[in-house]
Amino acid sequence: QVQLVVSGGGLVQAGGSLRLSCKTSGSIWDINTMAWYRQAPGQQRELVATHDIGGGADYVDSVKGRFTFARDNDKNTVYLEMRSLKPEDTGVYYCNVHTQTGQEVWGQGTQVTVSS
Repeated sequence: QVQLVVSGGGLVQAGGSLRLSCKTSGSIWDINTMAWYRQAPGQQRELVATHDIGGGADYVDSVKGRFTFARDNDKNTVYLEMRSLKPEDTGVYYCNVHTQTGQEVWGQGTQVTVSS
């Protein structure tokens, strides 16, 4: 079974940057798709970005041009690079993957807080 380790959350000022990491216990090539979700208090959990491993990526309109996927194949890790952060980006971020064998796996949440 694949397991995910998530890190990189923190507190930043508006306009700052963070990089979230999602490392799989297996091979990155066993992953079909990876996605990032976020949830603020009192809000629905929303899909932020999706990435086909070995393919392209899609982003919700509110983060386009500011959030970008990156990948380190040797470390079996995918990153979400977040730039020009806004207070409305604040929330708990989750990594989600679907494997080539149909397994769905969630990582633990990591808190991102952006101050005004």
